[in-house]
Amino acid sequence: MKTVLILSFSDLGRDPRVYRQIKALSEHYQVIAAGYGDPGLDAIDFTPITRMKKDLPSMVSALRLLFHRYEAWYWSQRHVVDGLKKLSHMRADVILANDISALPLALKLAKGAKVIFDAHEYAPRQVEDVLLWRIFFQKYQSYLCEIYIPQVDGMTTVCQGIADTYQEDTGIKPIVITSASDFEDIAPRPTQGNGEVIHLVHHGAASPSRKIENMIKMMDYLDERFELNFLLVESSPGYLEHLKHLARKKSNIHFLTPVRMPELSRFLNQYDIGVYLLEPVNFNFLHSLPNKFFEFIQARLAVAIGPSPEMARLVREYDLGVVADDFSPQALAQCLLGLDLKRIEYYKSQSHKVAHLLSAEQNKKILLDLVERVLAR
Repeated sequence: MKTVLILSFSDLGRDPRVYRQIKALSEHYQVIAAGYGDPGLDAIDFTPITRMKKDLPSMVSALRLLFHRYEAWYWSQRHVVDGLKKLSHMRADVILANDISALPLALKLAKGAKVIFDAHEYAPRQVEDVLLWRIFFQKYQSYLCEIYIPQVDGMTTVCQGIADTYQEDTGIKPIVITSASDFEDIAPRPTQGNGEVIHLVHHGAASPSRKIENMIKMMDYLDERFELNFLLVESSPGYLEHLKHLARKKSNIHFLTPVRMPELSRFLNQYDIGVYLLEPVNFNFLHSLPNKFFEFIQARLAVAIGPSPEMARLVREYDLGVVADDFSPQALAQCLLGLDLKRIEYYKSQSHKVAHLLSAEQNKKILLDLVERVLAR
């Protein structure tokens, strides 16, 4: 049996995209998974890697970045050093590197193995809205893409807009594998109380860049029928408490305890409308097609979003819900106010119709085909 090494500098049990890669490939290959956290799946070998530091670079590291000593910076990072030490003796037929941060290490480890690069996002403009990131990391990320992407045997990314941009930059044409979640064999749950209360829900990371406060402001423009429920994971110190403070006087906003990833879609099924208002403060937010969008569909919810083009295309193509004219809280509230019980139930039924089509089952076939083609070369 061929061996696949899946490398990701993330917690593999909490990274939905990588978790699905491991599940899909372990059905056909011997899988070694390397990352910060154990995915908790049987029949795979897990290698823990020391977690990278989240704080700003040290003075020496900062100087390396500012003076374009990118190779020295990359190979000095403790998670890279630890990964190289622990994985150098392993032999794989294919290495699947997740995000640009894992790609140089994957290529160094390859020793004749094929390398597939999964660019989750567009690395040169990853968090371009943050000044310090632009100063220290933007040129560094661009360098890694320019030097290392042309060396890969195959490449994937999350949506067409990002794929097109990578092809323009590198000449490598990525295959689109969306972040669709696993198919859930459930049905839409009828809206409770004949629409007297419409339950909105939003889940995910509590990140300041996402401006989640805009969804809190949105509630000021909705009537008493609407209730907003948040399931948020703290990702930036103090931000979740800030959101709770903003909502403290709003009885129609609730902060709930997040649930485990495998249970998420079934838990969300009790709500009516999945909401995501993502202001495009950077390139990747503009082209966002996130896990949560597909989790809304597997939960058989209606969908309400801002005019994010990748999400909006699917909402309109399959008639899954409403798309606001702009990214203001007022615009999305106006769309929601136009919904009645019959329309909400219709959108839920549309999610039900396309749940299998827009599930990870389709992406699994694409990934397996890519691995087979790469191995055959």
